[in-house]
Amino acid sequence: MSSDRYMQRGVSASKEDVHKAIANLDKGLFPQAFCKISPDILGGDADYCNIMHADGAGTKSILAYIYWKETGDASVWKGIAQDAIAMNLDDLLCVGIYDQILFSSTIDRNKLIINGEVISEVINGTQSFFETLKAFGVQISFLGGETADVGDVVRTIAVNGTMTARWPKSKLITNDLIAPGQVIVGFSSYGQAKYETAYNSGLGSNGLTSARHDVLSKEYATKYPETFEPSLANEVVYIGKNKVTDTIDIPGFGNILVGKLLLSPTRTYAPLVKAILSTHFDAVKGMIHCSGGGQTKCMKYLPGPMRIVKDHFLEVPPIFKLIQENSGANAREMYQVFNMGHRLEIFTNEMDAAALIEIAASLGIEAQIIGRVEASDTKELVLKGSFGTETFSY
Repeated sequence: MSSDRYMQRGVSASKEDVHKAIANLDKGLFPQAFCKISPDILGGDADYCNIMHADGAGTKSILAYIYWKETGDASVWKGIAQDAIAMNLDDLLCVGIYDQILFSSTIDRNKLIINGEVISEVINGTQSFFETLKAFGVQISFLGGETADVGDVVRTIAVNGTMTARWPKSKLITNDLIAPGQVIVGFSSYGQAKYETAYNSGLGSNGLTSARHDVLSKEYATKYPETFEPSLANEVVYIGKNKVTDTIDIPGFGNILVGKLLLSPTRTYAPLVKAILSTHFDAVKGMIHCSGGGQTKCMKYLPGPMRIVKDHFLEVPPIFKLIQENSGANAREMYQVFNMGHRLEIFTNEMDAAALIEIAASLGIEAQIIGRVEASDTKELVLKGSFGTETFSY
């Protein structure tokens, strides 16, 4: 996967044009925070704030479509519902919000291809996931939403959502406290947390256009032309070696279908973050969701010049090795697109790291100190892992 190939598929890890388009918009009360934070427009209380956030499952729904057509397993759509929720929720977690949240879903479908069974799985999957989170003390209210038949716009289905919360300013994480001398704790995106029902590959919902085309074989281009933009060059469409029904041995979990690995529902860290912030709020100096931009995501939210060094990564899970082997991507490309094994980072003092790691372990989530913050006159990122060493200057 070269960056040129990524662009040829109509996607960008850095979204330069999007950031340019919003450059002049108000950045909210705390510009370095992971989400835009606004005054308490809803309640008019100076000690509170409002947050509204929108996100979705992205092109992962196309993978679900292929898997559904190949296997007849409609339950995979429940995972897409979780993806749309987690991509919203885990961004809110990074500003300290983990409870009393409102959610509205938006489903756009091509009715000629996506039937009522799929819609039912997505909607019921949404409510089911909220019930799971409720059992761990995370309360999200499902307020309904919009399901639109827009076949002229959407080839298959797009599943998105919006979350809203009202939160005390005193309980916000704004990233303004990130400073040299701190360590970075990374929390695994893979394995099986105590609130998950199966092995999670760790892929999440970012880089799925690349993963789909680089891993899956050309036969899907012929069978399902509705799953890609017809103007794409043939040499970037489904160029991998695998079928969704191929299996890969995952140590400790046995053989798992490639389709299941690609479609592992995005892990939410909500139960973990609630447990950490409820007992160790002052220890958390900053929090990053390694979503779009992968391991470079953190650089967007630093409060000033400093060097971020990540040189003790968790083991890279099999899904990213599979993508790299199929795509031929180098280390720099993999770091910029994928989370590479941890999707949540907490900046903290070294003396507090062990407590956060212990809380993660109690929920079945592997965690460790993966890096540190160093003094620097410029913003710089150094990534050193099993895929290689890369340096980024900003």
